[in-house]
Amino acid sequence: MKHAFRMHPAGIALIAAATATGPVGLTASSVASVAVDPPVISFSVTRATGTAGALLATPTFAVNFLAVQHAELARVFARSGAPRFTPEQGWRRLPTGEPYLPDATAVLRCTAMERVPVGSSTLVLAQVLEVRLGADAPPLLFRDRRFLRLDPAVEL
Repeated sequence: MKHAFRMHPAGIALIAAATATGPVGLTASSVASVAVDPPVISFSVTRATGTAGALLATPTFAVNFLAVQHAELARVFARSGAPRFTPEQGWRRLPTGEPYLPDATAVLRCTAMERVPVGSSTLVLAQVLEVRLGADAPPLLFRDRRFLRLDPAVEL
């Protein structure tokens, strides 16, 4: 199954939250729209990581949809122990406290509705509380362990 999903391209998001000990965040390719009314998304995280555990414990978080200029940032947040939320990465805070990227293609401020353990992962269903549309830039994609960009000039 891993190989099949490696060959399936996916958009990339950085999911970030504020905690009592500072901001936490992780790279995710599993973000999906679930419902429009009420607006609900889903994503899954591996429970084994400390970052995922901290994120799962927060009541709200921001899902930042990444553009091609965020490839290195996505790599940083995919690695354990890499420096995160540094000033040069461009993070800001929403009025409600969640970290967000002003140059993301979109930012969804969400609250978790359900957290469902599934094997070694947790499936999160989250209600979208606010949508901020950002730059109209080519989205960052991930396929076969590589970050890629979509060429909008090539239409089929």
